[in-house]
Amino acid sequence: MGEQRQRPRRRGQGELEALVLSALREADGPATAGWVQERLGGDLAYTTVITILTRLLAKGAVTRERAGRSFAWTCALDQAGLAARRMRKVLDSESDREAVLASFVTGLGPDDERLLRELLRPARHDGED
Repeated sequence: MGEQRQRPRRRGQGELEALVLSALREADGPATAGWVQERLGGDLAYTTVITILTRLLAKGAVTRERAGRSFAWTCALDQAGLAARRMRKVLDSESDREAVLASFVTGLGPDDERLLRELLRPARHDGED
């Protein structure tokens, strides 16, 4: 009997984007799609890496610059920035922003609520009381 080659498990778009962003953050500078593909172990097709990078470019998570006949890619947002962008996109798609924000805030745990209050508190400038 011949060995059956097991197909790699299918990953979601968000997971693939996170992997590509992680690889780009490890680069010493702008990186090619081929470098990203190698960095991820080569289990993603080159065209898949290009598709993911293009999606990330549209989201503002990466930038690109011409490198010969190809592009070199750089991470513009970290994971937190990308998550915040997704949260804003969801908020922007709702008609009742106040209700969405109120529901979000009331669902926060005490530690997250305290952190949010600290982040929203106006920053004091030196010399101000």
